[in-house]
Amino acid sequence: MHRFLSNNRDDLIARCKAKVAQRPRRAATAVQLANGIPLFLDQLIQTLEAQDNGEVDESFRISGAAGGDAAALSEMGLSAAAHGKELLELGYSVDQVVHDYGDLCQAITDLAVERDAPFSVDEFRTLNRCLDNAIADAVTEFGFWRDASVALQQSAEENERLGMLVHELRNHLHTASLAFAALESGRLPIGGSTGTVLKRSLSSLAALLNLSLSQVRAAAEPPEEAFSLGLFVADAKNAASLDASAKGCTFSVADVDVSLGIAGNRERLLAALVNLLHNAFKFTHANTEVALVAYAEGDHVLLDVKDNCGGLPPGTTTSIFQPFVQVGDNKSGLGLGLSIARRNVEADGGVLTVRDLPGAGCIFTIKLPRRQLHERPK
Repeated sequence: MHRFLSNNRDDLIARCKAKVAQRPRRAATAVQLANGIPLFLDQLIQTLEAQDNGEVDESFRISGAAGGDAAALSEMGLSAAAHGKELLELGYSVDQVVHDYGDLCQAITDLAVERDAPFSVDEFRTLNRCLDNAIADAVTEFGFWRDASVALQQSAEENERLGMLVHELRNHLHTASLAFAALESGRLPIGGSTGTVLKRSLSSLAALLNLSLSQVRAAAEPPEEAFSLGLFVADAKNAASLDASAKGCTFSVADVDVSLGIAGNRERLLAALVNLLHNAFKFTHANTEVALVAYAEGDHVLLDVKDNCGGLPPGTTTSIFQPFVQVGDNKSGLGLGLSIARRNVEADGGVLTVRDLPGAGCIFTIKLPRRQLHERPK
């Protein structure tokens, strides 16, 4: 296979570019994609050649063993990680990162069929190993920098809102203080124009504070309109299926009672659930199962996300929800996912908890008030 790939390298790259051109938002330059498919193809050729020569250690050094090694990335892992970061900077989504590598796999398969080029089972296994490691490292790096970007953006937005509030409060307070000082001198009547300025400034301060309180209440109170729990779970399933494929895990989603509904900020709650699923696939052991189950319990609806991570370190069931806390061996993220998920759930009147299953895994549970669906689910 390595000779076939080497002889057809330019053709394969051209086919990948053609596939890329058919998708939107693909304005990357050759320099920006230097860590992408061309470099991966060269490393794949080197891996296959080393394997063909019986140099197994050299093959693993270039592309990594099956399952990868987050603590010590291979040559291919390092370049794939750089590629994932570059695609985020170009505004790509995580599925587009995966598609970039899938394009090469499809191009190799199509060209092999056209040229009637037979490959051995071991060569196909090596190809799949390289693709699996490269995709995992690219997606991991993509996720790390995406989380960092989201955290910085949220911090900047919060600082901007706070800065605007403080600025307006200071202006009104400054005007009121000047007016009061003038009146305090005793030379100006309280019913004159200076008194009017003081009254207007105090009124503006009150209005600004009331507006801020209204915004806080609006953000904290979930809307009354209910939406379908079944469709909500289906959206979460679609969003997390890519994680299951990349990790090589089974993703089971139980059927949901069509009559069940919940209420709140749908996008915010969906982000919380998807965060839990991403976390489950990140830490669950390879070739195991992640399960999502949604059901009613009295006046509440519960959504359980169960993984097979082996259980939590002792005493961490509370601390894992704190910002920037990471309790597992995988430190590729920022430790913000669970904190954001809990905040989103609580903003809509819900509760997010975790139950440790020592030696097996853990179950994260979102508990929300049950709502009646008054019309067809939407």
